Amino acid sequence: MDEAEVVSLAQAGDEKACEALAVRFRRPAYLLALQLLGNPDDALDVAQDSLIRFLTTLGRFDGQRPVLPWLLTIVRNRARDLQRRHRVRRAESLDAVVESPRLTDHRRNPELETYQRELQRKIWQGLGRLDPARREILVLRDFQDLSYAEIAEILDIPVGTVMSRLHRARRELRSVLEDELGGFHV
Repeated sequence: MDEAEVVSLAQAGDEKACEALAVRFRRPAYLLALQLLGNPDDALDVAQDSLIRFLTTLGRFDGQRPVLPWLLTIVRNRARDLQRRHRVRRAESLDAVVESPRLTDHRRNPELETYQRELQRKIWQGLGRLDPARREILVLRDFQDLSYAEIAEILDIPVGTVMSRLHRARRELRSVLEDELGGFHV
């Protein structure tokens, strides 16, 4: 069953369709919240709250549009609400991020694996040093793999602005990583 059919069933009150949507989108919701907040507990709260809001407002959703940009907009707004409630500006640690799966050949190379883990840690540290708006656009494009149009919809900005902000964010991250990595080569 395609996404539009599941949404239509969920809008009609089908509990299994609602559950299927929640199961399908809980991981992207959690990962975005985690990448924006840096705290697994806060990310879980935001993801759950966002999914509940998503399911309770399905009646207002145009079922012919993709769900992910709409849901990630909710996640983004909920994460911002939580940050406002905390009112304490703290350094955000992205070290707690669950390692993303990576393709490997079946021959283990411990040295390469160690290098990759260290590089990944440095990248997350570098992301943590960016302004939240720049980190957000990088996460949406490079980690959530959303299109420019989907990011524009989530951030409520023109596509051209997405491209220019993404360019600046990548340039800033590159600069941060050059400072941090020293002897490492990306």
